[in-house]
Amino acid sequence: MRFAAAPRRIIADTTPEGGEKNMLKQENYEHILIEKSDGVAILTLNRPEKLNAVNGVLHSELTTIFLDVMSDPDVRAAVITGAGRGFCAGGDFSGGANMAPKTGMPMMQEARRIVDNLLDCEKPIVAAVNGAATGLGATVALLCDVVIAARNARIGDPHVKMGITAGDGGAVIWPLLVGVNRAKQMLMTGDLWTADEAYAMGLVNKVVDEGEALNAGLAMARRLAAGAPYAVQSSKVSVNKFIKAISNLVLPLSLALEEVSMTKADHREAVSAWQQKREPKFTGR
Repeated sequence: MRFAAAPRRIIADTTPEGGEKNMLKQENYEHILIEKSDGVAILTLNRPEKLNAVNGVLHSELTTIFLDVMSDPDVRAAVITGAGRGFCAGGDFSGGANMAPKTGMPMMQEARRIVDNLLDCEKPIVAAVNGAATGLGATVALLCDVVIAARNARIGDPHVKMGITAGDGGAVIWPLLVGVNRAKQMLMTGDLWTADEAYAMGLVNKVVDEGEALNAGLAMARRLAAGAPYAVQSSKVSVNKFIKAISNLVLPLSLALEEVSMTKADHREAVSAWQQKREPKFTGR
């Protein structure tokens, strides 16, 4: 299975001649709150009643938000965080959740674009992990350029606990951050890790007190925004070139395998068990 990569921008003046300013607009987003001040955008995943779990609308919005950050001439850096008690609890498996992407494209194609567009955004992105970051939430956080976690945060990729392949980027970024064997253990068990454990393993850059992740993330983003834009962005692009090479190798396969795993009886059993608050009984079907 192959998906077209997102269009690549070249480091330059991000306002095309005759182009529209202020591309990052609240009116284009339902589940992401947008604030802009002094060259920094705060992007808040906003489904707090679901720990910001990703439904179809939010999934689609994650495909465009980083393109809009890149296109907005008033933004030099961004912070992404979550409303309420969590950063992002991954996919929304609650009963009645609408998982249909609003773009109309297949979900796995959107998943590829989320990763590509996040890695292709040349402006620095800081993740302020204020609570649980799991599944796709962990992938988005860890693909950011600097990750700051509150001490109460928990980070992990529990795809396998839902009977599905860790395919939406976890297989790309976890081995780069913690090493191959440790990444395989994490992805095959789906265990969650404390902020202090994540720091010790190299998953996050800094741990702060509970409630202070956004403040610390903003301080870092403002520092990056105050730097020489070309120098900061080109330094990021150089490193992300390496991550993109790994992503281009791994992501098409991992997403294809995830799509297959969603057709399995084990996935249906895991969702049913989760909704009924019981342990799943996997059969290998």
